[in-house]
Amino acid sequence: MKPLPLSYIARNLWVRRVTTLLTALGMALVVFVFATVLMMGEGIRATLVATGQPDNALLLRKGAGAEINSGITREQAAIVQSLAGIATNGAGQKLVSKESVVLNNLPKRSNGKPSNVTVRGSSALGLELRPQLQIVQGRMFRPGTSEIIAGKSVASGFRGTGLGETLHFAQRDWQVVGVFDSGKTGFDSELWGDADQMMAAFRRNAYSTVVLRLADVAAFAPLKAAVDADPRLQLDTKPEVQFYAEQSEALATFIRILGLSLSVIFSIGAVVGAMITMFAAVAQRVGEIGTLRALGFRRSAVLLAFLLESLLLSLVGGVMGLFAASWMQAVDISTTNFQTFSELAFQFKLTPAIALQTLLFALAMGFLGGFIPAWRAGRLKIVDCLRAA
Repeated sequence: MKPLPLSYIARNLWVRRVTTLLTALGMALVVFVFATVLMMGEGIRATLVATGQPDNALLLRKGAGAEINSGITREQAAIVQSLAGIATNGAGQKLVSKESVVLNNLPKRSNGKPSNVTVRGSSALGLELRPQLQIVQGRMFRPGTSEIIAGKSVASGFRGTGLGETLHFAQRDWQVVGVFDSGKTGFDSELWGDADQMMAAFRRNAYSTVVLRLADVAAFAPLKAAVDADPRLQLDTKPEVQFYAEQSEALATFIRILGLSLSVIFSIGAVVGAMITMFAAVAQRVGEIGTLRALGFRRSAVLLAFLLESLLLSLVGGVMGLFAASWMQAVDISTTNFQTFSELAFQFKLTPAIALQTLLFALAMGFLGGFIPAWRAGRLKIVDCLRAA
């Protein structure tokens, strides 16, 4: 015997549209939380991964997990700069940027509460190594001066970091002469100034990191081998993209675990709601079930019909929740990166994989909530159904 048509199943949901809507809304709220968590984790990962360039390499002190706890002496930086396989610019300069990275505590514009901001000492070569970074207001800082430029997220989120404003840290005043946009990458959450001035102000005699442009991607392996073979260079060499991907792992993993745990807890209520709805549907349609069985539909056809009804109900809730979550992509948010303990601005990011996972999660709730009532409907006897009717 053929299964019951889908039009029959959908019509039953429409007949009970108020109950259907309320149950779907409950599922949609859970799906919204689930999708938002995945989008948050993906947004953090995408922001940091996009920060790196595929043909850039980054060197840190061996064992350092982040730029802020790394140290590279001037002698080591000079040795790295002399290695083969490094690209040059039109002026014949090797594209190597020796940078210092520190944290500075600044008050937020919104509430005045302090938060850590990454302050990067760099140069014009550092800007050349990051083609995604563009000055959108003002100009580039001048070498040898106490001028700084601010990422657009910092400029909009922290006091004293707007164009023309002055910041006081490291026992001197710093003039903000420019605001840059790095295309929604991690650099938008940083302040940049002259590397030598930053090192002098913070009383440091070593760089934090060395960033260089490879002559070609294939040059990475020989360059890494040369660094590893030199006993004077106790440094780790990584593709810049890999380094920033690793920076996102701890925070993204924590958010996913916490968010998914909450989603699972909330989903219990949604599953119970779906189960109650489906049990009520079975109780109201006992006579109808008996008629279907009398017409020759098998138990499995009745079970499948009610199970599909629950899955369709959950799909409606899943689509509603996913649609609501998609609007979160327009929201800018910031949090503290566990690797650097500094503020990181990012956006929620919805991908096809997240959309698929979200809908599968919604269908899983529908299956769990609908299977027992569907099994109950399929086990009803024809005589009992017609008598009850």
